[in-house]
Amino acid sequence: MSELGEYLRSQRERLTPAQVDVPHTGHRRVPGLRREEVAMLAGISVDYYGRLEQGRERSPSTQLLEALAAALRLDDDGRQHLFRLAGLAPRAQPGPTIERVDPRLRQLMDAWKTHPALVVTRAYDVLVANELGDALFGWSDAEGKRRDNLMALVFLEPRGRSLYRDWDRVAIDSVAAFRLGHGADPHHPRTQELLAELLSRSPEFQELWAKHDARGKSAGTKEFVHPEVGPLTLHAQAFDVRSAPGQELVVYHAEAGSPSAAALDLLGTLAATARRHQPAPDDRLLRDA
Repeated sequence: MSELGEYLRSQRERLTPAQVDVPHTGHRRVPGLRREEVAMLAGISVDYYGRLEQGRERSPSTQLLEALAAALRLDDDGRQHLFRLAGLAPRAQPGPTIERVDPRLRQLMDAWKTHPALVVTRAYDVLVANELGDALFGWSDAEGKRRDNLMALVFLEPRGRSLYRDWDRVAIDSVAAFRLGHGADPHHPRTQELLAELLSRSPEFQELWAKHDARGKSAGTKEFVHPEVGPLTLHAQAFDVRSAPGQELVVYHAEAGSPSAAALDLLGTLAATARRHQPAPDDRLLRDA
């Protein structure tokens, strides 16, 4: 079965007849919709749809994909992923990932004293974080290339389960977003490396990856339990960095006047205090380096 066929099957199995106004008749041996039901909804033959799922038909038309996207109730991200798998939507241009964050963006992030902020790649490597972002996720503030990774935090680091109060939902959303990014540039070495590591080391990731959900991060709410300041309810916004394709800016904020806003203020104070107590660089060591 092709990746396109696997995606069609997974999306067919997630729907119930009631969700698409198909009469429920008789015992159903498969979860979700039957192939003939999807074919009927899309206005195509059962044989042709079967060939698509089995990977024997690999060149569906744009019109047919639009019909399938409507039949399977795909959102914009799911529709985009479907077209990419069929080779009818542009993928990222091959080339090295831009890992240098624009200094002006970094200055903007550093000016946000009450908003944790990160810049991540499609593989969710954290290229840079502001001081409050480092404090929220428990990373040290290091110059140069970073290899902190949000996917590894969720699935491979024990502290991820205690940091995210709603870990199950975070895990589902993280895998769906990672698959959408993977579909945009499936042959990128870092994406392939991380995917292999997650599949080999995390049964939870492996189970969720098999569902083929593809959905980008946008606006949402995250529930944290920070070891220093306790529970935090933060709203997250994600923005593509236009000057660096593949980079994404993620910004968190709390409702004004809420306990979470007070906790963020405290976290910022703790981070600033820790920074002030860090030993100053030894000029002699810098000259000798």
